This record gives sequence, structure tokens and C-alpha cells, in this order.
Amino acid sequence: MEKKYDFLVIGSGLGGLSFALKAAEHGKVCLISKSELEETNTRLAQGGIAAVTYEPDSHEKHVQDTLIAGDHLCNEEVVRLVVNEGPSQIRKLIQWGTKFDKSSSGKYDLAREGGHSEHRILHHKDNTGQEIQRALTMQVRQHPGIELLEKHFAVDLITQHHLGKLVKRHMTDIECYGAYVLNLETEEVIKILSRTTLLASGGAGHLYTTTTNPPIATGDGIAMVYRAKGIIENMEFVQFHPTSLFNPGETPSFLISEAMRGYGGILKNQLGEKFMDKYDERGSLAPRDIVPGPLTMR
Repeated sequence: MEKKYDFLVIGSGLGGLSFALKAAEHGKVCLISKSELEETNTRLAQGGIAAVTYEPDSHEKHVQDTLIAGDHLCNEEVVRLVVNEGPSQIRKLIQWGTKFDKSSSGKYDLAREGGHSEHRILHHKDNTGQEIQRALTMQVRQHPGIELLEKHFAVDLITQHHLGKLVKRHMTDIECYGAYVLNLETEEVIKILSRTTLLASGGAGHLYTTTTNPPIATGDGIAMVYRAKGIIENMEFVQFHPTSLFNPGETPSFLISEAMRGYGGILKNQLGEKFMDKYDERGSLAPRDIVPGPLTMR
């Protein structure tokens, strides 16, 4: 079977859903998920989402916090772009129906997490990701310009290689025409052609023995780009949570929200001793790359 679209989106987390909604204003969209739309890393995110909303916070403070937390390995141009556009993207999430918690004054109830110098974390209780996923999934399911293919597994990206042309990794003119997709229920392979293909398939957390990522985080998109001779960058950077419940045999590991540290949670070692002051003046609010393990939280 062959299908044609203007846009193909692989992945149904915040990245894929938000792109699909915006792209649908310019053409026909196909969005595929290897499970249900709701089964994503986004849905399991607890703590919140960072953006500058009120003084005394500022974009420059957020930029500097990010560069420091990234050990100055970040691309500063990208950091500034993300920080500066963050507030407008938050407004878009709210427009799509996301509800963030507010205080009695009517202002957003901003939390603080490790690596942040100000309270700037917008959240919905302790299930922010689930709330964002709920709002965007509802918008996508109702959109007439978006066709959803759930329980469809992306197998390979279609490039000139499939037209009989030799494709090498050093080439700068590799084109993507879509993807081969396996219907997991019928076992039929579908050729989906598109003018633009977006990979938003998440990370590879479940390649590790211990992870807080859901079982679907297996790096499929990364593997497809590699096989298509695309460029894989920054693979040394792997997100982890310094606070999860140690329970051998449980997969994924139970996540203790990063917001716990922002609300005064103290990191302690196996002896019940506070130790972070030995490593960083920010104590238990230090960025993740400074937090050693194993540890406990009180």
C-alpha cells in the first residue's frame, strides 16, 4: 500500500504533536505512533516546563543557567533561541488547552528545580507531562487535516538509495521522501511518501539496564537516520534523573520528580548524611551532572 501526504510525523510526544498541529495549517499531515498516541515520554514527565514568565526572572538568567548546567558545551545560539521563544510556545500550549497551576493571586505557581536560579517551572500538579499530552492529543484527534496511524512502526526512511542511487554518509544532498511503516496489527508494510518528514521518536533510554524512560524509548528514530546515512550528533548526551526509587527488577524505575529538590528535598547518601555541599555551593539544587550517586532523598 502507498499513501501520500505533505507532512509525515513519526512520534506522538510534545514535539510530534505540536509540529503536526502547526503543519496541518499548511498541508495534509500523517502522524504515526508505534503504540497509542498517549504512550510517550512526554506523558510521564512530572516536574514541569521552564520558561521566563515573571520578574525578577529574565531571559539572560535562564540562558546563563542553561549554559552552566550544560557545562558550556551547549550551542549558545540554540540556547538563546529556545529561551527567547519559550514564553510564546507556552502561550501556544495554553491556547491548545494545557492548564498550568496558578496561585491564589491568579499568577502561575512557579516551581524551581536543580540548576535554576529562579522559580520558573510551570507545572500541573505532579503530572505536567500528562496534562500537556492530554491537551495536545485531544487537539490532534479532532483535527480534520491530521490522519493518525497508531500501532504503526516506522522501519526505514526512504531516500535516493531506494531509487537505486548509491548513498554515502559524507554526501550533503541526501533527500528523504518518507518512510516504510509496518502496521503492527495487520503486519502490512505501508510506503508513506511525504514532502517533509519529521522524526520526533524520542530517545534510547531503554538501551540501559536502569532507566526512568518508558519501554517505548528504544532509539528507533536514531537507528533509522543512521541507516539512511544521516548525521547523528551529540550521542554522548543522555538524559537521566538523579532521583528515582531503587527497586531492583522494576522497569522502568519509579521516578521521584525533580520538583522535590526545588521544594526543599535534601539529597543524602546511604548513611543518611547530607553531602552535596561538598560538591557545589547550590547543595541539593545543583545540576544533574554534579549529583553523584547512589543516594537517597529526605
